[in-house]
Amino acid sequence: MAARDRRARRPEVRLDAPKGLRAPLVPRFGGGRDRMGRFSEAFARGMGTPWFLVGMTAFVTIWLVYNTVAPIDAQFDPRALNFTLLTLILSLQASYAAPMILLAQNRQDDRDRVQIEQDRQRAERNLADTEYLAREVVALRLAVKDVVTRDQLRTELRALLDELDRRDRADSESARSADER
Repeated sequence: MAARDRRARRPEVRLDAPKGLRAPLVPRFGGGRDRMGRFSEAFARGMGTPWFLVGMTAFVTIWLVYNTVAPIDAQFDPRALNFTLLTLILSLQASYAAPMILLAQNRQDDRDRVQIEQDRQRAERNLADTEYLAREVVALRLAVKDVVTRDQLRTELRALLDELDRRDRADSESARSADER
């Protein structure tokens, strides 16, 4: 009966469904592939703050003062042994901090590389757009040279009116001279 219940609770795996829609056979734990990278960046960011240095200095100072001033029976890392436990803790912290900081730097380098590539592509698009607009402006300037301006139109109209006035005068003079004959 128990085996039947387990089979009933297991999600049905359909081979005709796309892989993303199928239920995973093994449950995944964690926040994805990049969880360690995000953790290392947070760790490196935390170690790069003044508060970390102040806290670390306070921790080491309290450690040294306690293990120097406290009675020998109460000391957990005696001065006589040159603070072996403190040295071990600081070495362990440094051995983990260095690779995590390098991992964070590598991730930042990757992000910078992507940003530089995007900036380059954006600059190329801007250059292409600028060149296109420059060609359009030149084409408009060439087209505007062929368009009649207001002054040119007025000059032509005055010339036509003067010509019409001359013709009217000539016609009226020829009509007067024909009437006189």
